[in-house]
Amino acid sequence: MTTLILIGLTITISIIAFNRRPLLERLILWPPAITERHQYERLLTYGLIHADPRHLIFNMFTLYFFGRAVEGFYQQELGPAGFVLFYASAIIAAIVPTYLQHRRDPNYRSLGASGGVSAVLFAFILFRPWSTIYVFVLPVPAILYALAYFGWTYFQNQQQRSNINHSAHLWGAVYGVAVTLIIEPRALGYFLTQLSQPHFGR
Repeated sequence: MTTLILIGLTITISIIAFNRRPLLERLILWPPAITERHQYERLLTYGLIHADPRHLIFNMFTLYFFGRAVEGFYQQELGPAGFVLFYASAIIAAIVPTYLQHRRDPNYRSLGASGGVSAVLFAFILFRPWSTIYVFVLPVPAILYALAYFGWTYFQNQQQRSNINHSAHLWGAVYGVAVTLIIEPRALGYFLTQLSQPHFGR
């Protein structure tokens, strides 16, 4: 349920921002607004808007599948708001390196929930690497989907043709794995065991 609420909120704000440029400009990560105007909320609100419908759909599809599967773990470990806390903090953690790199650059902007989504995705992989998902009706093991997701991110990051901060995928993934292992250190051993014993579909 929490995942669906996050998706609904993100879709609603993103669609509104598609047609209202002032709203997009107020929410987007623009480093000078943080450095000079102390608008620190931008470290989070940039994750509520997207560059275009395709960017939005891709992120929300990924969050829908993986978020529903792991939100119970974070709520059990961190309380009722645990998954929201994990997801929101991942969005912030994923963008901090970018902000520090561009904090004096008035020409840099970044947007999208990719950092938080990547954290959720890679946390899920720790628990169920061989789980099957369907991408355009094609069954794909979760671990392979994660690798493809990461490869797509790397390619897009090399292109540098949009406002999407693809490097946030990397930091989001690192954050998702690190926080999950801090909460449940045994997850690493479980992941390695599962990885060595392929069992598609579970």
